[in-house]
Amino acid sequence: MNRKPNPQGKGVSPLLAVIAQQDRGLTVSEPKDAARIASELFTSVFILESDFDFQPTIGRPHWLYRKQGRFRLRLTPPDGWHPAIAGDYIGECWLHGDLSWTLQLDTNAASNAALQASLRERQHRFEQELAGAETLRSALPHHREDLGFYRRVYAYALSRSLELSMRSTGIDGLCYDKARTHPALHNDSGSTGT
Repeated sequence: MNRKPNPQGKGVSPLLAVIAQQDRGLTVSEPKDAARIASELFTSVFILESDFDFQPTIGRPHWLYRKQGRFRLRLTPPDGWHPAIAGDYIGECWLHGDLSWTLQLDTNAASNAALQASLRERQHRFEQELAGAETLRSALPHHREDLGFYRRVYAYALSRSLELSMRSTGIDGLCYDKARTHPALHNDSGSTGT
């Protein structure tokens, strides 16, 4: 009998294959300072905590919606959905080669006071967690058991990417406060860099 032991294809071997694929495609463009790492980490984790069950694609737009208080990442742009089905359109998301995410808020979402207050509260909690972490590395989402398959894989891959960047600047073993003042990325020429 030729039975497939894991019909969903989400066992250990497929997981390792997807992780290896992400590691091969990983590009760390340049060293990043602590503030940039915190910003990218916040946005990326926010998107990875949204509901989705597909493998995101680097360099392709994805769209974020909110319905009944839950965020959902989709492959369909807002003109392909009725708001009653998709929910409120939040913005366009992009996955980059270093596996960080960016989010461009839609004009309506950017002017929605309740949404903005919710995002500020979420960011405040994130900053408290980051400040309380023993090291920047320990604050990365290496093993998020609460995330679904692809979200967990991409959280791990994001952690690897940010870890490589932090290691190149020597801030991976520092707490967030010390990493923010680390001289590795500061301009030594005395100019303000404006």
